[in-house]
Amino acid sequence: MRVEVVRLMRLEGSPLKAFCDIQFSDDKGDSDSFIVKKFKVVEGKEGLFVGMPCEIGKGGRWFNTFMPLSQSIKDKIEQVVLECYNE
Repeated sequence: MRVEVVRLMRLEGSPLKAFCDIQFSDDKGDSDSFIVKKFKVVEGKEGLFVGMPCEIGKGGRWFNTFMPLSQSIKDKIEQVVLECYNE
């Protein structure tokens, strides 16, 4: 699976450093691709990390709307996003 940042919008003055949109596609081409919006680059206590897209639900709780099912794809998303952010 190919993971590529298609848009990154930097923010200043808060722990939230950027929003980005990611395109996911198979290795053969873009015919079976899709884009997921609103990943976040956040400055945490141990450095930068990538937050998943989420929305607020009833009672003010936040829920992820996108969840990788394996650690390897989560690591790949984080690597690609942080490389793009650091360019």
